[in-house]
Amino acid sequence: MLQSTPVFDICTLSDFRQDDILISRFAPYLEHHKNLHAAHGHTFYHLVLFTQGAGSHVIDFERFTVKPYQIYFMIPGQVHSWSFEGFTDGYIINFSTAFFQTFLLNAAYIENFSFFGGDLKDAVIDLPAAMHNEIYALFEEIISEWQNTAALSADMLRVLIIRLFILVHRLNTSAGSKGPLSYNQTLLKNFQKLIEANYTRLKLPKDYAELLYITPNHLNAICKDLLGIQAGEMIRNRTLLEAKRLLTNQQLSISQIAFELNFSDNSYFTKFFKKTENITPEEFRKKILNNDHNE
Repeated sequence: MLQSTPVFDICTLSDFRQDDILISRFAPYLEHHKNLHAAHGHTFYHLVLFTQGAGSHVIDFERFTVKPYQIYFMIPGQVHSWSFEGFTDGYIINFSTAFFQTFLLNAAYIENFSFFGGDLKDAVIDLPAAMHNEIYALFEEIISEWQNTAALSADMLRVLIIRLFILVHRLNTSAGSKGPLSYNQTLLKNFQKLIEANYTRLKLPKDYAELLYITPNHLNAICKDLLGIQAGEMIRNRTLLEAKRLLTNQQLSISQIAFELNFSDNSYFTKFFKKTENITPEEFRKKILNNDHNE
């Protein structure tokens, strides 16, 4: 499997007590990892709270303006870069997929939080002023526990971080009033999981409808009703995102990327890419690399 590069594993980034979790204040983390300004990916979950600073943060090619008490939730595989103006500080938490799976009976528990769903509109959150002191105190407690060597310290970290997740989740005032997912919402969630696992292999809505034991028309209706787009567009969007991620790697040729994404040839891949982005893959790559060099 080809990867966008560089891609960092949690144990390659800094001094840590265990492979599954890394916690730091942001300023020293950034000073220690100056190479992280340019576009890069992670194999782990990545959480950043800014408390001071300005600039921009680009996640999966969407740009956000950095501001104090803005929190970012990123999932494995996403590509991001940042460019700061002046001194920037805050907190950073990196944790592996296994970190909570080994602790909770429900191994997929954190997938219930919308900010870990991969949708950027849910993953970049401006914390309200009324929460600043509470969130600051909680991060300070997490930092203190990270430096602790007492018994069950890792479990205490898990409890504190889950508390953080729940507090941020509650900002969505409707989240608490929502009951269980409807049948169609559950189908959509399962469709999204199937896309993530199969987008290079299965390209047509009918293939996914068959796996979900529904008709293609039903699948399309669900996507249109809940997301406003068709099922085929969801599949194409995921393929396009991966193409962009792979194009950040200068070591991969366009032919290699086309092959990895299961296109029959280079020209078909270029046609697919240009139809949506209005530029060729080569032009997109040059644009991204120029942005990295200019920031």
